[in-house]
Amino acid sequence: MKKFHTYFLPTLVKHYPLMANEIIFKMDVLYPQIYDASLADSQNPIDKRLSFSAYFLAMIQSLDEKGESYEQIRKVCLEVANDFVQPKNRFQRLIKTWPSRFIGTWLGRLLIQNLKKEAEKSGHPDGFIARIVTDKASTHGLGYGIDILQCGICKQFQKHNYARFTSILCEVDHMTTSLAGLEMIRQGTIAQGAERCDFRYKIKK
Repeated sequence: MKKFHTYFLPTLVKHYPLMANEIIFKMDVLYPQIYDASLADSQNPIDKRLSFSAYFLAMIQSLDEKGESYEQIRKVCLEVANDFVQPKNRFQRLIKTWPSRFIGTWLGRLLIQNLKKEAEKSGHPDGFIARIVTDKASTHGLGYGIDILQCGICKQFQKHNYARFTSILCEVDHMTTSLAGLEMIRQGTIAQGAERCDFRYKIKK
């Protein structure tokens, strides 16, 4: 849990200078109640996100119990997320742009096929199930897209009666996609009532 403090504490101090440490303490108490440690053994790599999303949920629950509005909680969450995804140095900035640089190369196609093998597994009942789409006609000519058929974050938030906040994390996908040099084109998400979350991309110009 302490590994997450770096990403959450600055924003909490900004918004709640007198209560930030109290909120973090509460989050540390809630986190093990939210995160199922058996998810760490999942063979589906997407399930690794559920540790961080559990800490997000711990913050949401802590702020909700303090009577904060949905919009205030959303604002705090997106500020934390933005700080988290931003590259901290030139090397990290370069790594984040690799998808747009390599996605059309033989190496990119190899990595996509490897991801397809792993991400389409059901690694944990509370985790993700995805489908990797490689048909160019369905992916704006890119040859790469993702359909989330079962969303582990939706399951996690729903399990703890916080489903109404799940769509906040859907907004983070636009941040990470932009940093990767891509533009995301999405028709819907499970959190907002769609049957699947579709991730389609175009190279940013």
